[in-house]
Amino acid sequence: MFKFSFKILLLTIVLFLFVQVPVFAKNSLYRIVQDPAGVYVVEINTHKAKNRLMPYVVDGLQTNSEVYKNTGAKLVVNAGFFDPKNQKTVSYVTIDGKLVLSPEDNENLMENKALKPFMDKILNRSEFRILQDSTGKLYYDIALHNEKPADGLVIKHAIQAGPMLLPNLNLEQEFFVLVRDGKIISESASSLHKFARTAVGIRDNSVYLFIVTNENPMTLEELADLTRKWGMEKAMAFDGGGSTSFDVQEIHIISEKDNQARKLKSFLIIK
Repeated sequence: MFKFSFKILLLTIVLFLFVQVPVFAKNSLYRIVQDPAGVYVVEINTHKAKNRLMPYVVDGLQTNSEVYKNTGAKLVVNAGFFDPKNQKTVSYVTIDGKLVLSPEDNENLMENKALKPFMDKILNRSEFRILQDSTGKLYYDIALHNEKPADGLVIKHAIQAGPMLLPNLNLEQEFFVLVRDGKIISESASSLHKFARTAVGIRDNSVYLFIVTNENPMTLEELADLTRKWGMEKAMAFDGGGSTSFDVQEIHIISEKDNQARKLKSFLIIK
């Protein structure tokens, strides 16, 4: 009897340590755990965060912590790509059904002769979507920008970055690597190297954030493997490297050199 009970106890402990199941306090917006790889994983309570989880954009550029303080948000994480030279977006952002930022308004991007042959891929990169049906129920998805939502759903909020990590790692399709004659000749966003990273994932219509710090950097392929391990059905990367930033009451993460926070253009927040 003792041996049998001990085995049951041991199995329970193993399941608790290695099977990630979202368990929220009654009024909690999120739960933060640290993966054995050193990555912060944030499970967002989408029932509690309904209509509070959304993109946020700024005029000019601001740090993640400035947005956290200025808005009084409960959670802020970096999101879309931008051009630090002209402070314009390189990612589409939709808020309340209105397109508020478009890379097509960024002349540095659109007039770049070297990128013009690949512009269709760049403009069609993945985006995190919050969709709504006729009853107001919210759904969460990750799709290429040009992909139409399912029948009966409209895009309420969306924020683009990329590449898609799951179900497929779209490095070439979204022009994060350029391949010729079977060889990679260029890369964007340091895709093939280990850096701090930010990602968003979806499982059972719940939203997860993955914050990879400078202490445990990853390639995009490693990040895709991590989101798969956590059972994500879909996942995509947000901007990474020195842009990786995360602020909640308990944790404040910056990834720029010398502990200097990078100024950014777009964010995902919980109001």
